[in-house]
Amino acid sequence: MRLNQVTLGCTDYAASVAFYAALGLRQIVDAPPRYARFETPAGETFSIHHADRIGPMSTVVYFEFDDLDAAVAALEAAGIAFDQPPRDEDWGWREARLRDPADNSLCLYHAGANRRFPPWRIDGATQDKEIQ
Repeated sequence: MRLNQVTLGCTDYAASVAFYAALGLRQIVDAPPRYARFETPAGETFSIHHADRIGPMSTVVYFEFDDLDAAVAALEAAGIAFDQPPRDEDWGWREARLRDPADNSLCLYHAGANRRFPPWRIDGATQDKEIQ
């Protein structure tokens, strides 16, 4: 398991994009007014998504697994309940969703190269290009 992305809710897309860019994050996906993804110099990703209201449901913590289906099966066998079983999403990730005991939203997923190099990446970079 690797923690490599956190997605936070935002009510003002433009202001949030400007804020995180000012912090030094490099924007790699631009889908206004709904979603933006950034990366750190080391390659970890951080995202924002539109939320009508900021609250417990506006933050999602992502944990990536190399074998998502096996991880979910093991967790279910241990008594962990899932809101969404593993499924392939339109954006190229396979995701399963659940909540922690405090009702925080978690996404267990496998994205491979699509996390940092989605087909719609705004700088046109590919896996073969070095990220500066």
